[in-house]
Amino acid sequence: MRPDADGDVDGEVRGALLRLRRGTGLQVVFGGLLQAGGGALRIAETSGAVTPALMGLTVSAGSGLGGKCLALSRPCAVTDYHSARHITHEYDVPVSAEGLRSVIAVPVVVRRQVRGVLYGALRDALPVGERVFDAAVAAARDVEQALAVRDEARRLAAESEELRQAYGELRELAPRVTDPELRERLLAVCGRLQSASATGAARAPEVALTPRETDVLAAVASGATNAAVARRLGLSPETVKGYLRSSMRKLGAHTRLEAVVAARRAGALL
Repeated sequence: MRPDADGDVDGEVRGALLRLRRGTGLQVVFGGLLQAGGGALRIAETSGAVTPALMGLTVSAGSGLGGKCLALSRPCAVTDYHSARHITHEYDVPVSAEGLRSVIAVPVVVRRQVRGVLYGALRDALPVGERVFDAAVAAARDVEQALAVRDEARRLAAESEELRQAYGELRELAPRVTDPELRERLLAVCGRLQSASATGAARAPEVALTPRETDVLAAVASGATNAAVARRLGLSPETVKGYLRSSMRKLGAHTRLEAVVAARRAGALL
């Protein structure tokens, strides 16, 4: 899953709700994830609803059935929503608009933190059976797995970006070091970082870039302009352009960005 795969997780929520509805006979299913930076839940997916009353509804921890589920981090259910005494009733209007009576809310929990809630409901005041309860919990587990994968992808992407920034800084520093032994040690560290990053990855055929071509591409990868690269490396802008043209030719690239991507794929750049 991509690091920015919010759409993929939204799709997982949608798919889990659809499977829950098809597999249980629940008339309405809905749910969503907690909003970034806060404890409020936003209902972003519905299936079986006949009104727009539930879509976009924001649920606060402790409020209503879903809010109680958020606060307690466990499944909660009511047989008749409107007469239930163990929940608050801030959301009676949208629930009434949809005609819901029997409702179950199941938390989506990742690393002991509630990240969302899935709901299932009937328009009759009937108890939710064990089969429906188990199916709702299973649906929540599916979403939990998708969130865990997305979180891990983001963590790895952040670590990779930090590694690349450190690599780029070392490549810039190495040519400025006058001590040959120390310069070689810095370049050796760059090589180890590069090798560690490439381990286990599918790589394109290796490309023989010169040290200076690699230095220039590493600086370009950090977002620097040609002028900034020239200042950092103590080169003239025309020399930087020359190194870029040579690198692009070797890598079969037509732009600076393509050259960076191709060099990374070939294992020539972190």
